[in-house]
Amino acid sequence: MIWYPYIQMKNMKAPYKIIDAEGVYLHTEDGKKLIDSVSSWWSVIHGYKNPELNAAIISQVEKFSHVMLGGLTHSPVEKLAKKLSEWLPGDLNYCFFSDSGSVAVEVALKMALQFFINQDETQRVMTLALEHAYHGDTFKAMEIGDDEDYHFILKALGKNENIIHIPAEIETLEKTFEKYHEKLNSFIIEPLLQCAGGFHIHSIEFLRRARELCDEYNVILIFDEVATGFGRTGNRFVADIVQPDILILGKALTGGYIGHAVTVANKKIFDAFYDENPEHALMHGPTFMGNALACAAALKSIEIFERENYISKIKNIERIARREFQNFSADVIKEIRILGGCICIECRNAEFIKGFQDFAYSNGVFNRPFLKYIYTMPPYIIKEEELVKIFDVMKAWFKIKI
Repeated sequence: MIWYPYIQMKNMKAPYKIIDAEGVYLHTEDGKKLIDSVSSWWSVIHGYKNPELNAAIISQVEKFSHVMLGGLTHSPVEKLAKKLSEWLPGDLNYCFFSDSGSVAVEVALKMALQFFINQDETQRVMTLALEHAYHGDTFKAMEIGDDEDYHFILKALGKNENIIHIPAEIETLEKTFEKYHEKLNSFIIEPLLQCAGGFHIHSIEFLRRARELCDEYNVILIFDEVATGFGRTGNRFVADIVQPDILILGKALTGGYIGHAVTVANKKIFDAFYDENPEHALMHGPTFMGNALACAAALKSIEIFERENYISKIKNIERIARREFQNFSADVIKEIRILGGCICIECRNAEFIKGFQDFAYSNGVFNRPFLKYIYTMPPYIIKEEELVKIFDVMKAWFKIKI
């Protein structure tokens, strides 16, 4: 029996069964053709059955699918690390691979803590994060999250006094650094756009001030761009505008083909581990880190992203969204937020989204609203008429509810 995510199994409705997928479309067992408006949790940026990605994986699988990185290496992982080092800004050059975004977050937090332990600053045990933060479902990632809808089980352990959550306000940020900087090891943030925590948007000025304060007080700045990276905010990476000390990538890294992630550190972080002392090594090693198939997919995905000028595609998605929602409103809508390739309608309460998934399905769109949010993060290859169809279905729902 499959144990499905984020659902009470006892009363869940049967999921839609997919038998094929191509481009932006999912094909169901009962003959429906659905536009995937959420890119399989925001990862399938090139759409399904991309011939170049398929060929890259097939070519690699004919050689080997996986070898461990403990004592071994291989060309795909070496090429991907080199490409990321060249592609990412500044000295974000040191790539630690893992098999999921949550694990990559755990690695980043572990790096930040050990960075100071390796320098005998054992008092640096606190982590700063934002209100409404979501960084994954493993335990440390849950601790730095701030959404009881996902992580209510942590109540059983009591409040962790070493985790601080603040709103994305510069004044509060400054006061928090002033009060806690001697104990802070890191500030972790989804830059510009908090996704699973409710698609909250904050300013680039907030991030610039965070960078200044981290420099002033010697605190590590971590950008979790698992969801926001590869163009979702309209920027290639937010790290291109404000550079963190550690950058976390996942989801679209492989074009959504295979689970894989990377925690990329700058030279300052890496040098704190590069030592004759074996206790200063980073003692972490996911079995499938640097998986050869995932690396082959990632290399081809990045090639397509660059060659096809995906940033222009994302800007066009944003332009169309702003046009289509320009004069749209309803009493049940609290706010419509648009940034890059993300469009979110926040409802005043969760009642207004009940039934929307089936409504969208009946109109040829797969969507998965949650809490009080109806949103779309479509594949970047989507055509204008397909994108407008998603928006029309979203707007039609509110006309029905009114």
